[in-house]
Order: sequence, then structure tokens, then C-alpha cells
Amino acid sequence: MANTKRDLFLKRRLRVRNKIKSMANGRLRLSVHRSSKNISVQLIDDVKGVTVAAASSLEKDLGVVGKNNVEAAAKVGAAIAERAKQAGIEECYFDRGGFLFHGKIKALADAAREGGLKF
Repeated sequence: MANTKRDLFLKRRLRVRNKIKSMANGRLRLSVHRSSKNISVQLIDDVKGVTVAAASSLEKDLGVVGKNNVEAAAKVGAAIAERAKQAGIEECYFDRGGFLFHGKIKALADAAREGGLKF
């Protein structure tokens, strides 16, 4: 049985999500979504089912609208770290979804760590 790229992505996403849920203990989840044109990130409280903070490359004040590169991902990571500080959040779990941890995803994570988030 040949697995398609989409099937492998979905399997990876579920594996990562289930691992995070088993270890969560009430910590928030930093969820990343990457498309071909944009990158977005949310701090999600799974216990309450609410989004605490979010940042996206679609926001005009970040100055990266229409760009989906490593620099845009780093700016989004810095923005989410700043918004998490304002909400009083210091620790979370990094949910990369089904995306591999390199390139834009790694740049976003590094910028969030430099901004003060711990995961």
C-alpha cells in the first residue's frame, strides 16, 4: 500500500498531537500552520477550548504580508512571544502539526524562544 504525501502528513500530525495531549498537564499548546503563502501560530488552551493569543503573516503591522519565508516566520514567532508575555504565559508545548522541524518552522520556534517562551 503506497502512502501519499497527504496521508503521511496526517499521520505525522496525529502522532505529534496525541503525544502533546498525553503530556499536557494543563499547559498551553503553540500550534503552527504553514501554507504556501502564509504562516500562522496560535496559543491554545485545550482545557478551556480557547485561543489565548495568535499571530499571522497576514497582519499588516508585522510588515510581511504576502511573504512566506524564513524572515516572515521569525517575525511571526517574535510577535507570538510578545503577545504571550502580555497574556502572562511563559511555558507551552510546541505543536508543529505535521510539518517537519526545519526551515520556517524552526525559525518561528527559535524567534519565540528568544522572545521568552519556553517549550
